[in-house]
Amino acid sequence: MIRIRQIKINLDSKQDIKDKVSKLLHINVNEIKSLKINKKSLDARKKDNLFYVYEVDIEIENEKKILRKYKSNDIFETPNEEYIFPPKKEIDQPIIIGCGPAGLFCAYILSEQGYNPIIYERGEKVEDRVKTIEEFWNTNKLNVNSNIQFGEGGAGTFSDGKLNTLTKDKFNRQKKVFEIFVENGAPEEIMYINNPHIGTDILRTVIINMRNKIISNGGKIYYNSKLEDIVIENNEVQSIIINGKSIPCKNLILAIGHSARDTFEMLSTKDLDMSAKPFAVGVRIEHPQKLIDIHQYGEKYYKQLPPASYKLTYQTKQNRGVYSFCMCPGGYVVNASSEEGLLAVNGMSNHARDTENANSALVVTISPDDFGNNPLDGIKFQRELERKAYIEGNSLIPVQLYKDYKANEKSTSINSINVITKGSYSLGNLNNIFPSYINESLKEAIEYFNTKIEGYSNPDAILLGVESRTSSPVRIPRDENGLSKIKGLYPCGEGCGYAGGITTAAIDGLKTAENLIK
Repeated sequence: MIRIRQIKINLDSKQDIKDKVSKLLHINVNEIKSLKINKKSLDARKKDNLFYVYEVDIEIENEKKILRKYKSNDIFETPNEEYIFPPKKEIDQPIIIGCGPAGLFCAYILSEQGYNPIIYERGEKVEDRVKTIEEFWNTNKLNVNSNIQFGEGGAGTFSDGKLNTLTKDKFNRQKKVFEIFVENGAPEEIMYINNPHIGTDILRTVIINMRNKIISNGGKIYYNSKLEDIVIENNEVQSIIINGKSIPCKNLILAIGHSARDTFEMLSTKDLDMSAKPFAVGVRIEHPQKLIDIHQYGEKYYKQLPPASYKLTYQTKQNRGVYSFCMCPGGYVVNASSEEGLLAVNGMSNHARDTENANSALVVTISPDDFGNNPLDGIKFQRELERKAYIEGNSLIPVQLYKDYKANEKSTSINSINVITKGSYSLGNLNNIFPSYINESLKEAIEYFNTKIEGYSNPDAILLGVESRTSSPVRIPRDENGLSKIKGLYPCGEGCGYAGGITTAAIDGLKTAENLIK
């Protein structure tokens, strides 16, 4: 096959991509036996002249002749991008703790290879989890083991389902991850569109299909099954304690997610290396989706394009980074709490991204220099912010207009922008939640971001707190073979410090499965 890059088609053009390729190569369109879109992105730099940019793979006769004729960096033989799992070998049955993206994909690939993995997940299966979370949003009754953070699918299940990653992937793990998603019901477009997403509504079905495949392949998944302890003898995993029951174990994959604070506390009592790592905290900010669409696409085209996203970064005068994170076009801000008396928020979108608001995390980078170098100090810092958010909102999501946040005054009303949440909210003053350097950084950044997106610092923009679960505050070191200092214990995914979102966590799940049989 031949790969062709930089194929540009204007939004106003009715030209078919096959026709465009045939003219580019000076061949008859009927000579193209097959055409597969490999990448598709939108060039919106000139608002009066938007166009799609494609990368395609085509199959034609006399491919070698074409390749000789067009010696170009944009026309070349399609490379082999097949994912290859290592040769099989006999191992003790793998046990995986956690059924988020890392644990789920680790189990999926192991089950495909005949290794019969077992997953223990502290939360519920996704169907029951949906009911539990909706009850929490409606009644504020929290299940500490099954919520936005815990349960089948992990935290990403109740998000935008974004699949972005900046990971360099010479082993084609990302492609394999996307193929698995599509095989289990995700839209095929995620294989080629820029900034792909699935949406929480479709993602739930995908997870159920993946579960059924794992089980049909010989794997097992146990829900409402919490890891309480790991028995280690002679620096080697011997067994685990699940719900008070001892289970023999020689190969333990820890895919516990970034919010398993009680598990981290248990691990800190073991002879296991752990360290505090940098992360970021801040707020969610809501704007009208129309504002973002017009800025990104222009007046001419915005109505005919999908809801737009944005990505913003800023370095403050005090040399602290502030950036947008997990931006959710047409989404909701959700109560994502997982501990009693504490409150955290996240963003979520359905596949259609069809609410009137865009929301994004707006977060400030912090490091152990801010909160302490002991392994659990980052968790303490998160908890303190979440405790203050819970108090400020009187157990509900605290909400404030930007003009009031800027003036350090409690909001008393909502004006031109509606608040769109899952979970009730109350008006408050978010200044009371954060240390001064975070408040100052956020205000400085919002004013700067207004120079990039006019209207970003709208006095009526909605701020919601607290966004504290951007990434794990803990890292568990591992060697080149994926092992911790404890034989048989494999730290995996975002919770252990090796991923930052659905895709990278899933990729790390594949990587850990490969390491297991080396």
